[in-house]
Amino acid sequence: MWKSCNSTHLILFLLFISGLAVLTPILATDHIVGANRGWNPGINYTLWANNQTFYVGDLISFRYPKNQYNVFEVNQTGYDNCTLDSAVGNWSSGKDFIPLNQAKRYYFICGNGQCYNGMKVSVVVHPLPSPPKAAPSAHNSSSDSAVLVVPRQGFRALAVSLAMLCFGFGWV
Repeated sequence: MWKSCNSTHLILFLLFISGLAVLTPILATDHIVGANRGWNPGINYTLWANNQTFYVGDLISFRYPKNQYNVFEVNQTGYDNCTLDSAVGNWSSGKDFIPLNQAKRYYFICGNGQCYNGMKVSVVVHPLPSPPKAAPSAHNSSSDSAVLVVPRQGFRALAVSLAMLCFGFGWV
């Protein structure tokens, strides 16, 4: 049954797999600072951040009135003292999507004086968890196959598993 697949099916399958690989970045989590309250004075952002888990590749989003507030990424000293001397990035669109591309602690403050009113947040970004290892098989046969579903790897893991299944059954 599997060997009867023609090249059209193989091409369609490969296009499908390619499309899934393109969609993988969509699986990153977008953490909206302050949730439905947004980026505003008087909110405990430490409490909000402590209830989130950030991974490399996630986004942190700031939502606020465009001409009223802004966001600066600073170091710990800038965060602790509400100063912009160490700023490494700034945003002011009112809908800022900032990629968290490194495993480290990030510090964000509002740069128009509202940092002193609590508009600052610090988040720890963790590396992606390692995928679980499959248990070694007692026998090795070309008809044996295992599909490993890895959280946070989503479509990419599914695509690779499907490709292994298809090519393992003799498609080509």
